[in-house]
Amino acid sequence: MPGVVILLPPSEGKAPEGGRPPWSPASGRFGRKLAAGRRQVAAALGAVGGGDAKMLGVSGAHLERARAANVACVGAPTLPAWQRFTGVVWDHLDVGTLSAAARRNATERLVVVNGLAGLSGLDDPLPDFRLKMSVAPGAVGRVANHWRPLISPVLNDLGAGGLVVDLLPAEHAAAWDPEPGRYELVRVDLVDGAGRKAGHAAKAAKGLLARQLVSASGAKAVHGLLDGGHTVGGFTVTPR
Repeated sequence: MPGVVILLPPSEGKAPEGGRPPWSPASGRFGRKLAAGRRQVAAALGAVGGGDAKMLGVSGAHLERARAANVACVGAPTLPAWQRFTGVVWDHLDVGTLSAAARRNATERLVVVNGLAGLSGLDDPLPDFRLKMSVAPGAVGRVANHWRPLISPVLNDLGAGGLVVDLLPAEHAAAWDPEPGRYELVRVDLVDGAGRKAGHAAKAAKGLLARQLVSASGAKAVHGLLDGGHTVGGFTVTPR
């Protein structure tokens, strides 16, 4: 049935460790369609030793953890995506405190665009990893370019006939070619009191907006949060 799809980025920071099931490229909501692409990413990460400081954007102990996690991602302990991702957006989405109805909506509506898995559902098992869409680990080339032809048809089919809300930053939006003729596509900016588009400062507001979107009872209620003039976390939601 057509519905609401909300696209969110992952976080650079991840919760460590995990448990069962061990991660397989075929796991989760989108595993059947994206397993081959995930295997290619995992193999490329292994071939470059998990990545260097320039690719991963960290140093010291953080670099060593990220390299080890990237090399060992297949078969590694997992956490559900909503527990793996940390950071400001995910802290303010605060999945663990959603009502039962909002939690069901979040499971159905939220899709996370990320470098290792391509797409992840809220409860999909994920290992620890660190991989930006803008980097190029070995044979797969730029990660966004690798994923674009693989995840675009999946997302476009998922949204068909419904409403797709794109809350992705440019780095992650580059991994998707939308087909807005097949669904209603809404992209928004969070604007401060001076009318300026907010960047990092609006991450908390983006998390709060995502929380409101999954708490809304249907597409009409979602529209009410996106049509302009709605404020969240001190910023105004402005459709592009």
